Amino acid sequence: MQIGVWLPNCRHLATPAIIRQTAVRAEALGYDSVWVSDHVVVPKANVVNFGETIFDPLVTLGVVAGATSRVRLGTTVLIVPYRNAVVTAKMIASLDALSGGRFVFGVGAGWVAAESAALGVPFAERGPMTDEYLRAMQELWTSPTPSFAGKYARFDGLIFEPKPLQKPHPPIWVGGHSRAALRRTVEFGAAWHPINRSPDELRAGVAQLKAFAQARGRATPPALTLRNDIRIQRAGQSVPMSTHAGRVVAGEPAALVDQIGELAACGVEHLVLEFLAPDGRELDEQMAAFAERVRPRLR
Repeated sequence: MQIGVWLPNCRHLATPAIIRQTAVRAEALGYDSVWVSDHVVVPKANVVNFGETIFDPLVTLGVVAGATSRVRLGTTVLIVPYRNAVVTAKMIASLDALSGGRFVFGVGAGWVAAESAALGVPFAERGPMTDEYLRAMQELWTSPTPSFAGKYARFDGLIFEPKPLQKPHPPIWVGGHSRAALRRTVEFGAAWHPINRSPDELRAGVAQLKAFAQARGRATPPALTLRNDIRIQRAGQSVPMSTHAGRVVAGEPAALVDQIGELAACGVEHLVLEFLAPDGRELDEQMAAFAERVRPRLR
């Protein structure tokens, strides 16, 4: 199982210094990837979820790409309908080319109606917009003479360079756990990428993915990846409150080995960890403790 680290590009630890230090430290500790989240504006009702400061995910990963050399760079997840498809395709192709082919494109359709409204995105159409934008991006990334005619994106007679370094394009990981998300995963995804799902939920999702893949004629179902909140505890410590719904992986190192082993048995191939820490110092300590006391004991 590969292991990644979520970088705090939002919420209480979102500072340039902590983001950069966390990325560099993750690479030094041997983690496989680093990840950022996406929101553009913060409706006041959602400050508890996002915090007040959110650094743009693709700009953040551009900075992180220059500060690292090995780790994969991913979005968990980029909200696809928030940005023009051609502009997003350009930014991703540039990031992939400039980083040496390290980008992983985690995608979602969004869930905050007020944020969609502020960006002029019709919330009820976010699903069809996401699907169409992904098709348009794939056309731009793979065709020498890209052409596309849809409801939300339309272009022809243009040159689109650079292409992404990864061929045919960066891997697409589809977030969410709804039926629509699973259907989108089978159509577009190299992997399914939910957050904080229990083993039972993961097994049910994988079964549904296999059924959708068979119905679509896809020979190999998408891989299973997972982002999960985590807290390494000492005896007597309580688990901090998570900003996400679902299961938090928490406990002393031996308990974490067992919990992550169960996730591996469900088929999780890449686990992205969001360490629950009150400050940058403890975030660094949690990352080091996992790398030194938990990961070596994983099978």
